[in-house]
Amino acid sequence: MRIDGPPLDSKAPSGGSEVHAVPSVGAPVRALIFDMDGTMIDSMPWHARSWMEFSRRHGIAIDVADLLRRTTGRTGTECMRELFQRELDEAESLRLVGEKEAIYRELFTPVFAEVGGFKAFAGRALQRGLKLGVGTAGDRHNIAFAFSHLQMAPQPQAVVGGDEGLPGKPEPAIFLEAARRLGAQAGQCIVFEDAPLGIEAARRAGMRAVAVCTSHSAAELAGPHVVAQVRDYHELMNTPFLESLHVA
Repeated sequence: MRIDGPPLDSKAPSGGSEVHAVPSVGAPVRALIFDMDGTMIDSMPWHARSWMEFSRRHGIAIDVADLLRRTTGRTGTECMRELFQRELDEAESLRLVGEKEAIYRELFTPVFAEVGGFKAFAGRALQRGLKLGVGTAGDRHNIAFAFSHLQMAPQPQAVVGGDEGLPGKPEPAIFLEAARRLGAQAGQCIVFEDAPLGIEAARRAGMRAVAVCTSHSAAELAGPHVVAQVRDYHELMNTPFLESLHVA
């Protein structure tokens, strides 16, 4: 686990989207925005298995690790274009995404699990007056599936999904829309992410980030805007992370 607080760099790599200035660790915080898969729920191994089964049914040989590296954080339509390496019309894309995600939900349902301590951590954040949002590339069906199993009360105040017409990560649009719905400025938000494309999307949005290392190493989720790297929320709750935040 790493938690630190040096000043944060706001420079963008060449070729990236426009990047908003990232505030320092001590800047006021109004909202926490969570990615869903691999961050709220421990679902990534089952997404991997569903991609293997989906590809088998369609006669496509894949390197699943490479496919996940290229697509985790991208919308379903973007993932299908990446897999099939061609343009897909909306109807075909939605049909394929629906097929793949149905396989995922069937596989994950019997063993559904949150990332350790997530609900307890979210509850503590709410008690401290922080707003909670979700910014995921998952579609409405996967979002409904996750929340039906998580049984969160209360639920996050804003949820932005990958089937709302916004570009997927590493573009910052999903996180920026979540912030807008929460009534928070980008610099007042901390993103929780488990994937490199999501960590980059947070940086492009001008948001600080916590790396949740469920499916990638700390080195893969590093960045000047990353204020903590943890394996799960139990680990984070064993630190004064929430108590150290200056709530706006």
